[in-house]
Amino acid sequence: MCGIVGYVGSKKAQPILIKGLFNLEYRGYDSAGLSTIENDDIEIIKTKGRVNSLKEKSENKNLNGTIGIAHTRWATHGKPSDVNSHPHLDNSNTFSVVHNGIIENYTELKEMLNSKGYNFSSQTDTEVIPNLIHYYYSKGNDFIHAVSLASKDLKGSYALSILCKNEPDKIIATRKDSPLVIGEGQSEFFISSDTPAYLNETKNFYFLDDNDIAVITKNNIDFYNNNLDKISKNIKTIDWSQDSVQKNGYEDFMLKEIYEQPNSIRETISSTLTQDKVEIEGLKLSKEYLKTINRIYIVACGTAMHAGLAVKKLFENLCKIQTEVDLASEFRYRDPLIDEKTLCLYISQSGETADTIAALKLAKQKNSKTIAISNVIGSSITREADYSIYTHAGPEIAVASTKAYTAQVTLLSILAIYFAEVLEIENPQIKSLKQDILELPSKVTEVLKVNDEVKELSKELYDKKDIFFIGRGIDYPASLEGSLKLKEISYIHSDAYASGELKHGPIALIENNTPLISIITDKKLVEKSISNVQEVITRGATSIIITNQKLVENNFHKIIHIPETNNYISPVLSVIPLQLLAYHVSKLKGLDVDKPRNLAKSVTVE
Repeated sequence: MCGIVGYVGSKKAQPILIKGLFNLEYRGYDSAGLSTIENDDIEIIKTKGRVNSLKEKSENKNLNGTIGIAHTRWATHGKPSDVNSHPHLDNSNTFSVVHNGIIENYTELKEMLNSKGYNFSSQTDTEVIPNLIHYYYSKGNDFIHAVSLASKDLKGSYALSILCKNEPDKIIATRKDSPLVIGEGQSEFFISSDTPAYLNETKNFYFLDDNDIAVITKNNIDFYNNNLDKISKNIKTIDWSQDSVQKNGYEDFMLKEIYEQPNSIRETISSTLTQDKVEIEGLKLSKEYLKTINRIYIVACGTAMHAGLAVKKLFENLCKIQTEVDLASEFRYRDPLIDEKTLCLYISQSGETADTIAALKLAKQKNSKTIAISNVIGSSITREADYSIYTHAGPEIAVASTKAYTAQVTLLSILAIYFAEVLEIENPQIKSLKQDILELPSKVTEVLKVNDEVKELSKELYDKKDIFFIGRGIDYPASLEGSLKLKEISYIHSDAYASGELKHGPIALIENNTPLISIITDKKLVEKSISNVQEVITRGATSIIITNQKLVENNFHKIIHIPETNNYISPVLSVIPLQLLAYHVSKLKGLDVDKPRNLAKSVTVE
């Protein structure tokens, strides 16, 4: 959610901090701020609103400091305002802090600090942190010991970057359950919540683990655990290019990422599947182990959970193992039945989704093996899991996920084949399924040709207040994802239902001219699906069909045709017209497609 950046080096910090914040705008925010060391004092500038406002405000200050921290805030405690924006100072203006996460015991800490004479000007949980650091600093502890002691008092999640005016050559950074990376340049270091902030400056990053503390100067970086024992960390090279986080001629990141799907799927396939064989780097599961598994859990949030639903049937049918798909935010609190005979798969594009990481930790405590599916090498979830496998979608900047979703469905489908082959389960479908997966990039390219058709359709829908999606079997998860895309970026109320459930309640919502979008890709269910559509047409609905089947009915308002493929992987194709529809509807409404209100790309807090 919130974005953190920092810089230590020989160049002016302000433009580097601003550039980093611009590159993290996709994370979602409502205010922004920065602080630099100027003449051994802390200069702080912050404002409600966009990074552009902060840029203009800070450029008027003629800042020359070569060390600084900055932040984009997504409000949790306290409404969006200048005073609630980060960075926050302690009462003596000795420490400046930016924070991503939530401090769950901030009320108790605030009461304790109040009793010690500290005052607070904001409504945030964050303001306790610089004052708590100062409290320990005033007891005779140096900068790093004060940070360590304060960190041990914090309950909840945090990623922190901290300046001290009495030690003006360094930044101290630490984290727990919120991401933080440090990029290494030539006699300079770049701190960030996420690597895209500074891919143009460096490809080499250190990834902090929970409770690590980093002390950073322009020529050196030292790492410590929470007991302040010195530790070593390996640097990782991120091979994404800076071009991959630019629009490259597209009007919006979302449209660019929709059109990148043939390549992102191709790259994901090529890393795992050839004509004859599935090989997944880093994943070595034996037949003996898989034969002991009696249940697979696929756990994720939002779009990633829909990817899990899209492959549930495939895992069960190919591997003959009961497979359940669960929301991470619910899974971790319902005491799920997990043991050493359970295999848990966790999906997170960013690898930093707080609920998903917490659910993974729970499974490990119950002796289940865990596999992380992520798009980001070195992310938190991949460091926590027993095994990690990667989509190769490249950076996804738009908040509404598109290419990450189709890459996840593709990779999970390949994983199901891998399990079946390790188990030596004879299934004549596997050979043809492999071929259909290999053909996905070219078929996605073909689907994208419906863009103009969908754009015209969007002119009929952009002013609607309600739009419904239905699907049977494998088409139901695709309907859920299409509905989510629409509501995320157009703010139109939309819901998705399993087609057979219409008569159990949802059909009461149908009125004259209510748009209903039906996905029909399973030839075994065509007749039943058409019957469901007719039920809503007779009640006045406007019917729009996404299909790869030859339909004989002719009273549908609109049919959008997509290529035929193996039904198991049809959600990769059927979702693309729905992505385009959400995009064009949002554009017609004049909305910010890439940064929808109230949403963030990486949900790093509960």
